[in-house]
Amino acid sequence: MILDNLLGLSLERVEPDAASIKRLLEAARCSLGDAQLPNMSSEGRFDMTYKAIMQAANAALQANGFRTLTSKPGHHQTMIQTLPRTIELDASSMVLLDQMRKQRNVIDYSGDLVSETLAAAATK
Repeated sequence: MILDNLLGLSLERVEPDAASIKRLLEAARCSLGDAQLPNMSSEGRFDMTYKAIMQAANAALQANGFRTLTSKPGHHQTMIQTLPRTIELDASSMVLLDQMRKQRNVIDYSGDLVSETLAAAATK
């Protein structure tokens, strides 16, 4: 996937802003820290980990001069699936993150609970 091919479909060009990227990365670190809080439910740990992934993926896109079009459906999927291009993430890790995204959608729309096993796997 070449990022320029997604312009207008799911991405737009932005001028990389070091301060904004730094804020996103700091927010991701904070979200990961929150996911480790001892009294956090498995749902909370899973959600905070997912949030950290999205914040970091957004920072990676912006560092490469792109941003998702949040008005279009699928912007979380785009952020994850562009990671091999933005940070050279290996394909198997990207697939795992995308599976986590799909699981999050199922949980959010079904009301299913997050198992301790899933929460633990997400925070690794």
